[in-house]
Amino acid sequence: MLVDIMSKLSVRDLSKSYPNGNLEEVEVLDNISFEVQEGELLGIVGPSGCGKTTLLKIIAGLLEPDEGQVFIDGENVQPGHNRVGYIFQQESLFPWRTVRQNIQFGLEVAKVDSSLMSSRVNEIIKIVGMEGLEDNYPHEISGGQARKTEMARSLVVSPDILVADEAFSNLDAQTRNYLQEEFLRVQKSTGSTILFVSHNVDEAVFMCDRILVLTNIPAKILVEYEVDIPKPRNRTSQECLAYRSDILSVLKVEQEKAMSRSRQKQSVST
Repeated sequence: MLVDIMSKLSVRDLSKSYPNGNLEEVEVLDNISFEVQEGELLGIVGPSGCGKTTLLKIIAGLLEPDEGQVFIDGENVQPGHNRVGYIFQQESLFPWRTVRQNIQFGLEVAKVDSSLMSSRVNEIIKIVGMEGLEDNYPHEISGGQARKTEMARSLVVSPDILVADEAFSNLDAQTRNYLQEEFLRVQKSTGSTILFVSHNVDEAVFMCDRILVLTNIPAKILVEYEVDIPKPRNRTSQECLAYRSDILSVLKVEQEKAMSRSRQKQSVST
């Protein structure tokens, strides 16, 4: 199998199924393949429950695919690898640890020298703009600051790739917009390669270099958009609104197909 050695990430023919409780297998991912280049911010959108999180977990080594392979820098990585940082959908900070202690947790696990750990943590705290809050506990910071802390915790271990699963979904609109801009600022500063899953099409168009739209389960890549708009972008510009309209139209058609299939199944069962 040939792999693009210029790609930071190469996903090849991934498929995954789960038992549904009725001794049947439900196919979630169906033969998904794509490339992500060094420093690219790739967005993934699709209907709710279509398998986006499953895809991220396989890439991060947290799940094993039924079929297919994941390559990072040309290396075929196996489940359990530690080359991907993960920002989870739900807040995952340890409440008994300060901001600094949360950020350095991965370095502690890796048994990084204390002086190097301190310098790396100080650097990433400065990059994400959390200076002055290092000794605060999670309950003493805002939701947006908690997300920045989680971003710092993922980046401080210098992962090859960062994946974010609905990272801003539980935030108010103003904080969400602010964090989108902060996320882009941090990515520009670090040069990180990022996979960004979102239900919010506006967010994906505003942030991402390229967007993959997935079908309902079993998820396939329905269409790919190269977002050819210079950054920083104006989220209300005609260019952004045109991409938004097109993607939402594609998702609407996909949702209508899913509803039609569901009605047909119900009709057959009755």
